[in-house]
Amino acid sequence: MDINDELTSDNAEKKDDLVNPELSSEQENEQNSEQPENIKDDNNEVLTDENKEPDKKEAGKRSFFGKKTKTLNADEIAKKLEVLLTEHEELTKKFEEQAEKLQEMNDRYLRTTAEFDNFRKRTAKEKIDLIKYGGENVLMDIIPVIDNFERAMQAIETAKDIEPIKEGIFLIYAKFTELLKQKGIKEIEAVNLDFNTDVHEAITKIPAPGEEMKGKVVDVVEKGYMLYDKVIRFSKVVVGE
Repeated sequence: MDINDELTSDNAEKKDDLVNPELSSEQENEQNSEQPENIKDDNNEVLTDENKEPDKKEAGKRSFFGKKTKTLNADEIAKKLEVLLTEHEELTKKFEEQAEKLQEMNDRYLRTTAEFDNFRKRTAKEKIDLIKYGGENVLMDIIPVIDNFERAMQAIETAKDIEPIKEGIFLIYAKFTELLKQKGIKEIEAVNLDFNTDVHEAITKIPAPGEEMKGKVVDVVEKGYMLYDKVIRFSKVVVGE
């Protein structure tokens, strides 16, 4: 084929394109439409594969958290149920035991509370009785002294000689002071001793009769007494200066 023939064939093809432009565009559209349809089909197949529902048997073997669970038969369910019932009975028994212990503790608490309340009331009564009747023994020992004083007073009314009465009074006094010593009461010594604020109460001061009596007790206005180691009455004294 020579050059003229090639030019002639090219011109003929161009003429065909110009004459049937619609046909050419339809062919292109058909080609373009075929490719997306294929892609769409492929995509549909992919989407279908991704969204495909899992097999029901497989889904039944999975829990809510996606873990596979074992399907139990009737015997296994019965065994597990028996185990659960046994555990329930054991827990119920333990609960009842604890409830009994709690009841015992509650009863013990109530008894202890009642006993303590009775003890408190009894102690309060004993304290009141101690304050009220605490000096009973001392008073019982003092009553004979009062009897002796009454006899001495009766003797004074009829006695012609006063000396026996004096002796009787001194005897009563001696017995009474001895009784006080037995009860733990003793006289506080003061005369010619250094003034002691722990047991002495200075009523007044006077010039000391001698140099050695300065700061010492010269005279006692009222005797003081101690109950064992406790001062129950201070000695009222005169101090030399």
